[in-house]
Amino acid sequence: MNFTTSYTDDLRLAHILADNVDRVSMSRFKDRSFTVEHKSDGTPVTEVDREVEELLRAQLSRVRTRDGIIGEELGSTGTTARQWVIDPIDGTQNFVRGVPVWATLIALLDQGEPVMGLISAPALQRRWWAAQGTGAYAGKSLTQATRLQVSSVSTLSGASLSYAEFKGWEGLGLEQSFLSLVHEVNRSRAYGNFWSYCLVAEGAVDIACEAQVALHDIAALVPLVHEAGGTFTTAAGYDAVATAQAEGTASTLATNGTLHRSVISQLTPE
Repeated sequence: MNFTTSYTDDLRLAHILADNVDRVSMSRFKDRSFTVEHKSDGTPVTEVDREVEELLRAQLSRVRTRDGIIGEELGSTGTTARQWVIDPIDGTQNFVRGVPVWATLIALLDQGEPVMGLISAPALQRRWWAAQGTGAYAGKSLTQATRLQVSSVSTLSGASLSYAEFKGWEGLGLEQSFLSLVHEVNRSRAYGNFWSYCLVAEGAVDIACEAQVALHDIAALVPLVHEAGGTFTTAAGYDAVATAQAEGTASTLATNGTLHRSVISQLTPE
């Protein structure tokens, strides 16, 4: 890998952070020694979510003293140009049920733009990462990595689509548009959460979309898709990160780029 940008050290730090918390989250995942609560919106949260975020915050506070931190469970600290965004366990429902598709997401925003992202899924024994200008990679470590590239599929009839769940599209009044897209593509599967976007970056899936996500859900995924050659917006084609920052949530659409306008036309017809 050729690290040439100013975010090289941040990416290396993200790997160290992930190494430290992966040991904690995997141990708790295996022995099932955690309690589950529910937030006001009905989504589950475990003590592992909070423990992982606390560990990440403590380490960042020691080595990036001037940077701000935004976390899913413990809120925001600092108002600097550089902000770390943490999703301690993306896919908490999977974690709770014993499904191995969950990950820790670590991102860096610079002036509000996601410039570095790392997704570590220890139960899958896989990690994905990207920093602005350096490409997107997957593997077990920086020294055991494969560079990623999105697919070259150019028609919806030949495309593979991944999504999280159907109910969210109903809430946006786009259930028929989403169903139309499902019928239009060659294949659809609900891989869900972070994995959909990682598969787009790998070229294994061509389209990933969700009806409603927060900043911590996508901050690490945007640079991964972009650096792999893909496009990442809201379902209507707007900046997903800016929308999530301004409105609290956003819809998402990630594609190989070639298919992007065609998918937007299906999801949000005029």
